[in-house]
Amino acid sequence: MISSEKTKTTLGLEMATDPRWVNIAEKSIEYILTDHAWCEQKAAVHGISIISKFSKLPKIVDVISPIVAEEWGHFRKVVKELKKRGFELGHQRKDEYVNELNKFIKKGDQLQKQIIEYLLSFAMIEARSCERFRLLSIHIKDPSLKNFYHDFMVSEAGHYKAFIKLAKEFGSDDYVMNRWDEFVEFEAEMVKKIRIRGDRMH
Repeated sequence: MISSEKTKTTLGLEMATDPRWVNIAEKSIEYILTDHAWCEQKAAVHGISIISKFSKLPKIVDVISPIVAEEWGHFRKVVKELKKRGFELGHQRKDEYVNELNKFIKKGDQLQKQIIEYLLSFAMIEARSCERFRLLSIHIKDPSLKNFYHDFMVSEAGHYKAFIKLAKEFGSDDYVMNRWDEFVEFEAEMVKKIRIRGDRMH
């Protein structure tokens, strides 16, 4: 049975994914690549949404615009990998992980706190994606996919750091990191309840 383990990851996540997930994932690589492609597409769309919502804030536009461009480039890269392997981009699937994480975002009318909530949510998704990409880059048997996912791992780690750093532009370091600790705790409990599947990135 594939599970998450109560072990700190390099990005500070409380629950580390069982490496045996990779053994299942590589048996259905078409579905993993398809889900990965849609994750990149959604990341780009969510970034555009934040820019649209907070367009009067130069920091948001300056930091997130290049991330959006990179995420869209990632989408195209994964689609290219699918086609190289004789697959087509399949249908988008429900992302239970992101939907559950979104429920933890606090609603309110304080602009700066609302921005921090969105940014920390994005940082969490990037951190978990980075952790899964790392496992793929280490344990998957296909040498070309090892390199493929190593590149994604490095990129997602950069995005995670960028979102945390940007959040600190809108609140004190203590406030942001205390709230981040709450996100980490919530996410750890959340992943215990979500069945880890070999055809999903999250």
